[in-house]
Amino acid sequence: MVMVKFSLRDDYWDTFQLEEDDVEHLYNHLLEVETPLTPQEMLEVLVAGRIRRELARMEAQRQAGGEIYKPEEKYEVGQKLLFPLFGWQSGTVVNVRPGRNPDVANFSVIEVEFETGERREFAAEYPDHLLNNPPEVVTDDALTPERVLENYGEQLLDALHDGLKAHPDFVRIAGRWFARALLVDINIGHLNLAEAVLDVMGGGPLSTREIIEQIELTADAPSKLLEFSLDLALQEDERFDEVGPAGEVAWYLRRLEPEEVLTPPVYLQYAPVEHDRSTLDPEMLALEQILDDELSPLEATDEFPGTVQIPLIFPHWQAGTLPLGARVAAIFPTAYEAPRVRFMLVDSKTGKKFPGWVVREHGYVYGLKEWYETHGLIPGSIVGIRRGENPGEVIVESNLQRARKDWVRTALIGSDGGIVFATLPQRVSAEYDERMAIVVADVEALTELWQEKRYLRMPFERLVTNMTRELSKLTHQEHVHATELYAAVNLVRRCPPAPLLALLASSPWFVHVGDLYFRFDDSAR
Repeated sequence: MVMVKFSLRDDYWDTFQLEEDDVEHLYNHLLEVETPLTPQEMLEVLVAGRIRRELARMEAQRQAGGEIYKPEEKYEVGQKLLFPLFGWQSGTVVNVRPGRNPDVANFSVIEVEFETGERREFAAEYPDHLLNNPPEVVTDDALTPERVLENYGEQLLDALHDGLKAHPDFVRIAGRWFARALLVDINIGHLNLAEAVLDVMGGGPLSTREIIEQIELTADAPSKLLEFSLDLALQEDERFDEVGPAGEVAWYLRRLEPEEVLTPPVYLQYAPVEHDRSTLDPEMLALEQILDDELSPLEATDEFPGTVQIPLIFPHWQAGTLPLGARVAAIFPTAYEAPRVRFMLVDSKTGKKFPGWVVREHGYVYGLKEWYETHGLIPGSIVGIRRGENPGEVIVESNLQRARKDWVRTALIGSDGGIVFATLPQRVSAEYDERMAIVVADVEALTELWQEKRYLRMPFERLVTNMTRELSKLTHQEHVHATELYAAVNLVRRCPPAPLLALLASSPWFVHVGDLYFRFDDSAR
């Protein structure tokens, strides 16, 4: 007996797109459960429903598609036939001719045109053939929700998200979907009360459940649906900001958020420098990975590292921020959609907790200014970060030591705004990177240069040239390491490593003397 499977074409799930029948199926399911669903839960419902419809479609096609093709039968032009071995496709006989095979008695050959336009030939009046026995219909083992999700889950999630996002009947908040028409009505009075509650709390954060209890919001609806309805109303009101990490919903008053969270500080604002990444050699690319600047186009890892150590550049030191680079992205809380996430930082030495903000859209973590000052950190100091014991907490640490005088590179600002460097004795109390450490003699004067954007207006090559010349005066060899230049350039202008490295690699005035040390030579001019 021939086994014939109900199966789908090979590229069916690869080319999957949300259809109106899928939308109706999802809508009816939400109406039934009255609970917002995660994308994964929605996908499971979607795939199960699509498979059931496809099986029903194939069964209906099998029953209505015409006579099942059997090689022993005689057929005429115009007859409609059904072909189980070709997914129960229906075809029409368009030609009949005598068969030619010396090993087989008289038989005929029929040409069949399928609904797709494809034409194929089959034997007819052929009595001794396996396909003359009625086929046993079974379902393909791969046509189960479990197998489909296992093999195609990630791409189907993308298709589901794109389809629902474009559909006005569905809304998403904090990673869950629901039908807009089924939401509980939340009026302006409820939102005004929510604002007042958050105002009393200093802006927040408060969970949706806490807000509901405070404003005494009630409705004849499941609690999850009530929370979701309020979440959506808060999300669509510009007074409120959803700042919870993935899997949690927490609300904050936008007007009470730190200004540095809503708008990047001037020290972190990058005016792109045109450059050619193809000029970077493997050694330069390796340095880019080590420096892990948040502006570098590096892929974040999904792995959770242990302690990651980050040497501060001046912009982050001055702004009280940390770069959200590729190495550390997995340590800090993230969110499904919220551009800003509020969490708690923990001092490893004292256990003291203080609020921090992940500013996802601009790639930095805010809230460490006071901690830097308390620990006596300088630009170039090394900060260690690791995940806390409790969800939503990140531990920060610096290798504190007895305060001492070290000879450290020091930036001096002239009356004309020019920068010169000198190696001077400075009081330090924490571990630092010798190549990146720069003590600023007059932070207020340097801050004024940033506010005036003086060095932003200077041609980038001229800035790098000036910094190279000044730094080279500090060594007998007059060589400057690329890391030193990176720290020095960022003293006056925000810039990731790649534009600087590309300039060093392509300009004839910068001579590479090995190990990413460079010497400035304009003698050929």
